[in-house]
Amino acid sequence: MTPPLRHLLADDDLTAAEQARVLDLAARLKRDPYAVDVLRGPRSVALVFDKPTLRTQASFMAGVVELQGAPMVVDGRLAGIGVRESVPDVARVLGRQVSQIVWRTFAQSDLACMAEHAGVPVVNALTDDFHPCQLLADLLTVREHKGRLAGLRIAYIGDGSNNMAHSTLLAGALAGMHVQVITPDGYRPDPGVVRRAERAAASTGGGVEVVADPEALAGADVLVTDTWVSMGSEDEAAVREAAFSGYRLTTALADTAPEAVVLHCLPAYRGKEIDAEVLDGPRSVVWDQAENRRHAQKAVLALLAVRFGELPGEHG
Repeated sequence: MTPPLRHLLADDDLTAAEQARVLDLAARLKRDPYAVDVLRGPRSVALVFDKPTLRTQASFMAGVVELQGAPMVVDGRLAGIGVRESVPDVARVLGRQVSQIVWRTFAQSDLACMAEHAGVPVVNALTDDFHPCQLLADLLTVREHKGRLAGLRIAYIGDGSNNMAHSTLLAGALAGMHVQVITPDGYRPDPGVVRRAERAAASTGGGVEVVADPEALAGADVLVTDTWVSMGSEDEAAVREAAFSGYRLTTALADTAPEAVVLHCLPAYRGKEIDAEVLDGPRSVVWDQAENRRHAQKAVLALLAVRFGELPGEHG
């Protein structure tokens, strides 16, 4: 029986075992970039961008090519998705042209609509709610530097209501990590996402905590931050910078977790959410993190191509 069509719309679309499988395959593809070629044909993958992009576009394009596929870049502004043409109509058109659709957009509901109508796997390359490909890259990076994930404490500090906080909660809990989100009142994560992370943590031995005290990150194994002003929130910049002024990842604060590696999904604003000395210092692994987007995403595309069934050469 053919396995059902699969998508990656949010981090917990994967089980804990599937997440581990993605990371194992990503590590292998980092060592041997051409070990898996399930997109050979060539088979096209639509890369649709509604938001500004650097790492996402570069890493997906390079990754599709290394999988022996053909990247098809679609400028969402020219396509006018949801304005010029409805999301279901775009999904039906693209689904007949490509083997998979990768979409970097705004509303999670639009992404779900694309998946409902496309007839091919759909991958979340970032929405306002979740950033699952980034978190797979983050976990791969932590595993490289710490040797494991389960049992580690990962502390995210900054805007707890954004996509990175939500995905850190879900992906970290699935990996068996103890996840802290450190954020001021008024910027706490969506309660529904917290409950989903708590359910995942209950099955993996991880943990979930949302606190307001920046000093709670002391002793953490992994420190994570992100911009305070996400795409679409630019008109709130002054208010947000005031609200998060005590949540900068400073050198002094980072020094309370002396064994921690430091992550930032980029772009970073030195002197705002993170000190330059921390971002550019010896504990920062942000450049490994940026590279690992390619390897993690290749693993996702490859496994979605076979609907998480048997992948030729995966264990070779």
